Formats: sequence, structure tokens, C-alpha cells
Amino acid sequence: MNHVVVVGAGLAGVRSLEALRAHGYDGRITLIGEERHRPYDRPPLSKAVLNREKEIDSTYVDLDLDALRIDWRQAVAAKGLRPGVVETTEGELPYDGLVIATGATPIRLRGEGRQYVLRTIDDALELRDRLAPGVRVAVIGAGWIGAEVTTAAARAGCDVVVVEAGPAPLSAALGGDAGAWTVPWYAEAGVELRLSTRVASVDHDGLTLADGSRIKADVVVTGVGVRPAIGWLSGSGIELADGVVTDEHLRTSLPGVVAVGDCAAWWSRRFARRLRVEHWDTALGAPDVAAAAILGEDAVYDPVPYFWSEQFGHMVQYAGHHAGPRAARRVLRGDPRTDAKWAICWLTGDDRLTAILTVDRPRDLVQGRRIVEAGRRLDARRLADPGTMLRDCVVA
Repeated sequence: MNHVVVVGAGLAGVRSLEALRAHGYDGRITLIGEERHRPYDRPPLSKAVLNREKEIDSTYVDLDLDALRIDWRQAVAAKGLRPGVVETTEGELPYDGLVIATGATPIRLRGEGRQYVLRTIDDALELRDRLAPGVRVAVIGAGWIGAEVTTAAARAGCDVVVVEAGPAPLSAALGGDAGAWTVPWYAEAGVELRLSTRVASVDHDGLTLADGSRIKADVVVTGVGVRPAIGWLSGSGIELADGVVTDEHLRTSLPGVVAVGDCAAWWSRRFARRLRVEHWDTALGAPDVAAAAILGEDAVYDPVPYFWSEQFGHMVQYAGHHAGPRAARRVLRGDPRTDAKWAICWLTGDDRLTAILTVDRPRDLVQGRRIVEAGRRLDARRLADPGTMLRDCVVA
């Protein structure tokens, strides 16, 4: 193999080329990315950067492209793919091996009004400049990003309204009953939260809701999720289904092609289903397996997914996967109505931990993630006692 092309200069793409070198690949590597910025981490954009706690320079990935001997082509986008060739905005690029790491793009709603999203450095800087005391901000979506943007806007002194189509914050990710425990956080921050409310259009001066009523706003932020950036692969013959379909080795249906990061829908042996996880931890961990696969090795990618969010002064962390039939019941550790620190554990029918959500309980998260990984059974009665260490709830 003489030439590997990495499409996508985000964290997944950057870690892929580092992994290729670490696995001993000595051939040519070309990295292409749509942005003009150096590769950077995205999580700080909605957290420390938007809250003015850190500047953009702190987000750049520590990367020596010259030492790695990378041909980096900035502001170049992939337009199409056929066997052995990536079609780009600057012409055709032949490859022997290909890493697809094009990530995802934010969903925008209908309407002629300006919608801010939060995905890139430029998005973060532009939105941060608009957050000031007295500015009317409407945030569409009370998911992970929506909650973090709301936190920053409230701290900046904005007048914030959050519109959520579901019955509770984080309902798409956690279910309405779990996300409902975070509702008081909005009121405590002085934020108006409208649940089970749909947006009909984004207008020049705010929002029109599905019932015909309106919300006036100076700034509208849309945080209703993302879609995998795979349009350029249409007609390529590669299998697509809510992302680039891969096996447990991150190999796609095309020979010599792997996929990593937000755009990859990989098969999990652990959870016996296909997953596409849009979180930093996936972009960090998957590239090593992808590099091994492209070089003919048989490493398996089967992590316990992990994610964290900083919102309204709370550290919210999640590990595992609770969707589908595996999660037979839920156990609370602490009372979210009275306790500042609490957790939710999802158990399988035979009392194995399949997922855990923690609020300001980092020790539970660390121990819970290990228990999910090990597939251990728990004593549900002891688990419900927040004073008992999670590791002490494991059934011998």
C-alpha cells in the first residue's frame, strides 16, 4: 500500500493518520478537510469557548504534520467516490487505502430567518459575539448542545427561551422520564422552557410555532441534532444507513476503505446492534482500530460509549447504551428532587449494567463504565443506595 487518503480533518481523521504511523505504515498519507483552520477539538466550543473561559487557540490539536509526513490539503472537500479515486473540489485523488472521517452536519429548520448552529470554530466565535446582556435568545432543542448553549447564554445575561419538541430535556437521548429531572435547572438559571412545543419556521425576528404563536428573538440557535456528512458518497456503491455502514473492524463494504467518527455506523458485539455515536470519545478511540484494519490486521472496535456535558453548573456524564430491549429496568441512586448529586442505572433482565447517567458523581461514572465493560451483574437493592460504592454492588 503506497497511498492512504484521509477524508476529514477533525479529531477522527487526525487520530487516524497518527495511528497509521504508529502501526508502522511508512507510505504516503494525504489529509483533506473543508475548513481552513488547523485540526481542533470540538467539545470546548460549546463549553469553555462559548462561556469565554478559554480562547480558540486552546482547542487546536497538538499535531506535527511535518514530522508525520502528511500532505495536508486545507479547504478541500470530497465530492464523490469511486473505487481507487476520491473526487474532490481540487480534482481527483487516487488512493490505495481510504479513511472516511467526514463527521456530521447540523440540522437546520425551515424558514428564512438566521439560524446559528454550533459545530465549527467559526460557529462558536460568531455565536459568542452575539451573547450579551439583554439579548433575546431562542434555543431550539433541549438536548446536549441546546442545554450547553442555553447555559452560556444565561451566564452572559441573555433573555433565553428554550423550545423543545419532546416532553422533557434530553428526551431523545435519555427518554422523557429521565430527562425530566433536569427541568428545574432551567428555572433556576432564569430560563423559560417550553416543552412539547414544535417550531413551524425560523423568521427574521424570531420563531413561529406550530400552533401559530410567535416568539420574538434577536438570536435563534438551532440545536436539534446532526446528520452524518455522507452525501458525497451517494452513487459510490458503499453501503449507507444512517452513516457509513461498517463491521466490528470498521471496514466498509468497499475494499480498502474504513470509516471512523460521527459518520460511521459500526457493529457492536457488546450491544448486538449497529451504533453511530456522535461523541468525542469515539473519534479518539476508533482510529486505532481503523488503522489496523486498513493495514490488514483484525482489531475489533467494541467500546462502552461515553459522553459528558457541562450544563447549569452540573457535570453530566453517560456511559453505555440503554436503547432497545437490553435495558429492562432503571434504578435511581439518590433522589433528583432533593439530592444535588444523583445517578440513573439501566439494568438488563438479568441485572447487568448496560448504561449509567451521573450528575456530579464522577466516581460512579468511572466504576460504572468498567462494570458495563466487564458485563458484571449487580445487586439492585444495594445499587439503589447512593452511599454504597458502585463496585461494591457487583455480585460475586
